[in-house]
Amino acid sequence: MLPVCVAICLAAGQCFAIAGAPELPDPGKPRMTRDEQKQLGLQVAAEVYKQMPVLPDSSPETQYIQALGKRLVNTIPADGSWPFQFHVVAQKEINAFALPGGPMFVNIGTITAASNEAELAGVMAHEMAHVYMQHSAKQQDKSSLLQGLAGLAGAAVGALGGAAGTAAQTGIQIGAGTLLLKYSRGDEAQADAVGAIILWKAGINPIALADFFQKLAAEGNNGPQFLSDHPNPGNRRTAIQAQIKDWPTQQYSSDSDQFAGVRKHVTGVQAYDAKEIAAGAKNGRWTAENKKNGAVFPEAPATVAAPEGAASFPAVPISAVRPSPNFQIADLGGLRIARPQNWEVIENRESSATIAPRAGVSGGAVAYGVVIRLQGAPAANMSASKLTEAVAQSLQSSDSNMKVVGQIQPLTIGGSSAGSVQLETVSPMAGADGKTQRERDWLVVVERGSDAIYFVFVSTAANYEQFRPSFERMLRSVQFR
Repeated sequence: MLPVCVAICLAAGQCFAIAGAPELPDPGKPRMTRDEQKQLGLQVAAEVYKQMPVLPDSSPETQYIQALGKRLVNTIPADGSWPFQFHVVAQKEINAFALPGGPMFVNIGTITAASNEAELAGVMAHEMAHVYMQHSAKQQDKSSLLQGLAGLAGAAVGALGGAAGTAAQTGIQIGAGTLLLKYSRGDEAQADAVGAIILWKAGINPIALADFFQKLAAEGNNGPQFLSDHPNPGNRRTAIQAQIKDWPTQQYSSDSDQFAGVRKHVTGVQAYDAKEIAAGAKNGRWTAENKKNGAVFPEAPATVAAPEGAASFPAVPISAVRPSPNFQIADLGGLRIARPQNWEVIENRESSATIAPRAGVSGGAVAYGVVIRLQGAPAANMSASKLTEAVAQSLQSSDSNMKVVGQIQPLTIGGSSAGSVQLETVSPMAGADGKTQRERDWLVVVERGSDAIYFVFVSTAANYEQFRPSFERMLRSVQFR
């Protein structure tokens, strides 16, 4: 077991001298810049205030969480820190999440579930570590199209109801939210390791982090959303014990009077379950009530959408993105697909892939190419057509500019049933006049037993017909494994 624990610590970038104090690792440099991460986090946080009941900053719960959060933030060197901010959601279920750039939300259910202050701090330090290590930025793409694909799993099931749909609708499935908060087991092990350092530096017992997650796992149904977003890397307590055994000993702090007071006060605060929050989000209840209660997001961007007439990146000549007539096979792991020779596999991750011409991609936004969701959502026993309809609705809900063009058509892809539909939205690439132009997206949803896989072929609307023969050739070539 010890080699396994050591491997986990090394994977997290933790390799310390025998008696030395632990230091935070270098988080690396993802493709998204710091400013882009901050902007994205602020945009999504502003949406949380529209779709979830948030306590005002004046509440005892929020003031306590902010004070505890500040204590943890003070352990991070200024050159590696973020503008962390802390908020409390009036939700009964156990959950906590931190967005890129630092906005963190802690559910009331998490405060009541913590047996002591160290456990609560452990959850917060773990979330803070995800931000510090920039896990979301490293793993995910900023493309609005890919962000929309993030919520497909929950939305498809949610169209028919069920726990998975409720979780997606009431968690942070707001634009980029769900995708950004899905972590791998490697990310979890790293967040545990970095979170343990933050706790130690704050004078809090790092083992409490493992204790809280272990409690959730034992209780099962009390934290399904949290646990689904945070897959257990295995042997958390053993790994943390191996990590901290040679750190200098210190006297860890005990519970504060503020913790006891807040746990008592929170029992009298109105909290809501996931279904109630989902219903309130649909009818605009939380936007109105948050504003009435003084819970207003303090740093919401003045505008989320691009200014009228603007685009994410300038136009390129069609010759720079037009697909070659010569194709070659791309092996994406779960499937093989033919691609134009002048189009590259820009991304090839466990859950998604992007094939595109280099000139058709900028800053993560895709103007020409295909985005593939390799690990799709549970199909929930829906037909391919129904699943396609649910997916299209999800994309429309995450992009106010997107609309369905035409009817859903049945297809057979790689021997599996599929549905397809045309969509239109705003392209991230400027037109020849420097202003925004329309984008055409061909959505194809393939039913694979109990799962579904998604393809979205992207082009500007003006050039779509030129690209469609190549898109069709790519789709005909698909072979699943």
